[in-house]
Parts: sequence; C-alpha cells; structure tokens
Amino acid sequence: MLALSMKHLRYFESLARLRHFGRAAEDSAISQPALSMQIKEMEALIGAPLVERGTRQIRLTALGEDFATRIIEILRQVNELEDLARASQSPLLGRLRIGVIPTVAPYLLPAIVADLTKRYPQLDLRPREAVTQKLIADISESRLDAAIVALPVSEASLEEVVLFEEEFVLVRPQSEAGAPVPDAKSLREMRLLLLEEGHCFRDQALAFCKMSSAAPRDLMEGSSLATLVQMVGAGIGVTLVPEMALGLETRNAEVSIARLAAPRPTRKIGMVWRKSNPLAAEFGRIAERVREIGVEKAARLAP
Repeated sequence: MLALSMKHLRYFESLARLRHFGRAAEDSAISQPALSMQIKEMEALIGAPLVERGTRQIRLTALGEDFATRIIEILRQVNELEDLARASQSPLLGRLRIGVIPTVAPYLLPAIVADLTKRYPQLDLRPREAVTQKLIADISESRLDAAIVALPVSEASLEEVVLFEEEFVLVRPQSEAGAPVPDAKSLREMRLLLLEEGHCFRDQALAFCKMSSAAPRDLMEGSSLATLVQMVGAGIGVTLVPEMALGLETRNAEVSIARLAAPRPTRKIGMVWRKSNPLAAEFGRIAERVREIGVEKAARLAP
C-alpha cells in the first residue's frame, strides 16, 4: 500500500494546478526546494515519474495527469468531511475561505472583514481576490468555500444569493463636467477605457454599449479601476465604474461623474457556494450580513 500522505496530495495538487515549482511553493507556504523534495519523495513512493521538469516550465506525465484528476476529487471530499465536522459543532468557528472579484474587493471587503471578525471572533477569515472564472473553479474544487461575484454565474452545482444591485456611473475628464451625458450609442463612438479581458465588469460595460468583446480600435484597457480613472483624469478617454468604487477611485483624480440616462446599466452582486457544502445554511447567514453591509454602503453613496 502506498504511504502517501495528505501533505503529498496537497503539494502535488498545487503543482499540477499552477505548473510551476516557485508559484506552487508560494501557494503551499513552503520553500521551493522543500516542495521539490516532497514531489520527488512522492514519485519514489509511486515508483514512476509524475512530472517532466524543464528549464522554464513543467509538464505532467500521463500518470501525473491521472493522479491530478483523482487527487482533486480526494481533496474535495476531505474538505467536505472537515466542513461536515464543523457543521456538527460550532459552524462559524475556524477557517472561512471567501473569494471576491477585483471590482468589489477594495470597496467592500474591508467592511466585510471588520464586521465578520467582530461578530464571530473565532472565525478565521481568509479572503482571496481573483476574477470570477478563477473563483468559481476554486469553489468547485473546494479550494474556496464561497465567493462574492457578479451574477448570474449559472453553475448548477452552486447556490446563488443576490446581495444587492448597483449602477454603472460614467467618469469623464473634469473639463467635460457640463457636457451632455452620452447615451450608449454615443459611448460606442468615444474612446472608452475598460478593464482587460477576464473581468466580468468589462463584459457588462461592453454589453451596455452594445459592443462586441473584440476590442474596437479606440478602446483602451487597464488592469484596475484605479488605472482607468487616472487615465480619464489625464484626458485619455472616458470609462464606466461601479457605483461602490466612486469614493475611493475618484477622490484624487481630475474627473467628473455623471449618471447615465434611464434605463441605467446595473449589475447584481451576489454570493455563491456549493449546494453540497454542509455549511450552506451558515453561508446564508453570512450572505445576509454582507447584503446589509452593501446596502449601508450604497445608502451613503446615494446622491
């Protein structure tokens, strides 16, 4: 019988997912040499190579690919056993891994962390910021417990709970403060600054302007809302931002803010988790509190 440990499985899962020893070591909170030694030990126990080591990247062998698929399922079931044990005792005790998309995290996450850690002092809150696709994959593979994302995600295995809805707001250079507010058709003819591909907010903004996902000639991209707003302040173009970002991102920028004509573009922010998670009922309680925090913040931003 193979003497593989959970430690072996978790380290190999990280390496198989990231395909890089350095990043996998960082993800596993150990040194790269230690991770390499653990993988070699695992291969020795199995009696066959799992990894093809190159100078710049690694590849999994055919056996390594098979192992990775099965290890993901094993770790998911182990995590669910841990959740089941917690659900039978004090549910809001111990680790809670929650993901948040980048267009929500800077504006809502600090308030969520402060509130939940005060209400549940024994809760070990572990937030993670990533784009929606990554968060959903991590929930599905039990690397995250829940996530705050833009809805819908339309995954049959996930529970979706709407938290609140917010508008998109037009940000223009300060010199255009008195100009008429453009409609969706007019925005298509302007130099529109959007987030780079992978962000759901980009897709929502393009949908409002009835533009395809392929970048038009005058569309420019940024890696964050902060970058986009500063580019607008420099006179490069205009952008759309979610309402919750206004206070933080526009306070030190030479920009003007305008609300678009009805029907205004909006997005629904929600919380998702696996329906099969034994802590699902507790996630519902947390979602309700996050909803209250979001509504309170929206009320402060209301004109």
